[in-house]
Amino acid sequence: MSPPSVAPSTPRSKAASRSSGRRQRHNQVRRAASAALRFLRSFDLPRFVSVGECMIEMSGGEDGNYRLGYAGDTLNTAWYARAMLPEEWDVDYVTALGDDLYSGQMADFFDENGIGVDYIQMVEGRRPGLYMIHQQDGDRHFTYWRGQSAARYMAEDPEALYEAFEGADIAYFSGISLAILHARARGKLLKALHLAKQGGARVVFDPNERPALWTSPAVMGSTIAAAAILADVVLPTFPDEQALFGDASPEAVAERYLSWGAEEVVVKNGAEPAFVAARESRGFVAPKPGAKSVDPTGAGDSFNGAYLAARAQGLSPLDAAAEAHALAAIVIGHKGALVPHEKLAG
Repeated sequence: MSPPSVAPSTPRSKAASRSSGRRQRHNQVRRAASAALRFLRSFDLPRFVSVGECMIEMSGGEDGNYRLGYAGDTLNTAWYARAMLPEEWDVDYVTALGDDLYSGQMADFFDENGIGVDYIQMVEGRRPGLYMIHQQDGDRHFTYWRGQSAARYMAEDPEALYEAFEGADIAYFSGISLAILHARARGKLLKALHLAKQGGARVVFDPNERPALWTSPAVMGSTIAAAAILADVVLPTFPDEQALFGDASPEAVAERYLSWGAEEVVVKNGAEPAFVAARESRGFVAPKPGAKSVDPTGAGDSFNGAYLAARAQGLSPLDAAAEAHALAAIVIGHKGALVPHEKLAG
């Protein structure tokens, strides 16, 4: 069965038109937008580009009421990078959304919060994935609906991916970005990231292993390894790495990724110290004690965003990890994956 039609345009329309005329208009808009963006890039403004899936989040449920929001690991990281980077940085999100009402609202939400939407593709007849968080007795329970997710088709147009990463200073992706794609599409995304690296981008990878999204541990492990070989910076999480690769310690995780070609590795470990391994420094960086955890959703993603923003502004890896811990401590004190930017000063 052939994949749905993919139109490289931001999903603004609330109507589900399938006419060829509309697709032609989408292509015309894309070409005009690409030309305009190439002109703007001639001014050499720095860019952070993140690629992956954002889902509709329904959280709460204790009283039968749920709150609608948006979240996804790579979107969360872009969100916190936007909060921590200077205004002159562009932060763009690359994904695919549907032609439904909620896709349009999601794109509007990104745009209103300073996250670029020029490289969001529209997939006719599809919609965003959805998940629900139910809190009960202090524990979080997740239920997912992502079988019809438009993001599964974000790599169908490789030219759109190449354009999205053109001129990027930081190109960010995760294991989930790869897991939701079929095998051939994974290759297209990795090729786009390889070209971005050749063009001068610093490629950053969070393995973020989620076994339920993969056909087997072997496929997951081999794909993670192939992706890591491309990366300049790897931001893994120790329990995930230990479960998949059998690493005995955070130091062992870092050594493995360094041996695969990474220049810089920061191994997150929840409330425990993060281990930093880079050319100029190596060691554990502990979070400040006393942080109150209300909701740990998005803590690791916020760490990644703050770390990369700090490194982009010249901080050392060890100092950047301290900044990342500080932001994550603020994030876990609020409910939801995306804490409003105005609440992040602390």
